[in-house]
Amino acid sequence: MSNKTSSTISSNEFWLKRYYFTRAAFSIVWVIAALAIGRQSSGVAAFLLIIYPAWDAAANFVDAGRNGGLADNRSQAFNFWVSSLMTVIVMFALTMSMNWVLAVFGLWAIFSGLLQLSAAVRRWKSNGGQWVMILSGGQSAVAGIFFILQARMPDEPSIANVAGYAGLGAFYFLVSAIWLSVSHVRAAKA
Repeated sequence: MSNKTSSTISSNEFWLKRYYFTRAAFSIVWVIAALAIGRQSSGVAAFLLIIYPAWDAAANFVDAGRNGGLADNRSQAFNFWVSSLMTVIVMFALTMSMNWVLAVFGLWAIFSGLLQLSAAVRRWKSNGGQWVMILSGGQSAVAGIFFILQARMPDEPSIANVAGYAGLGAFYFLVSAIWLSVSHVRAAKA
């Protein structure tokens, strides 16, 4: 491997490490806000439920831009558009019921999970920590199915239902970031 290729991969992995830490931090703050404030305030809950897919759209847009743009990263481009669309649909669903919101989150979790899985598979050869993102994408799709089934139940769900999903997302992003950090330390010592 040439020095240029090695430094490009190292620079990209450094970006991914920062990106994954940022995504984990956002999700942790979101979960804390959802459980501490969102369960008591419907206005705060609505804001948090709208901002979550909007954040995912923005994160995918920035990550794709950092890696050649949306045209070179089709799964992230599609994830950007899906998450943007779901942000608008969540706004509409909030006027209906939390069951509708949970069903929309279910659809979004399925699509975004499969697209995250696709991006991780694409990055597998050039970046570390992608096995965690593959697990995360698969778990997201399964959680989406569960959300849709749960939304059909007579009991009205709350933001706490989504907080567990966001917490698992934070865990996966944090594990990926730590995995890349440990890999960088090992590579530096070698």
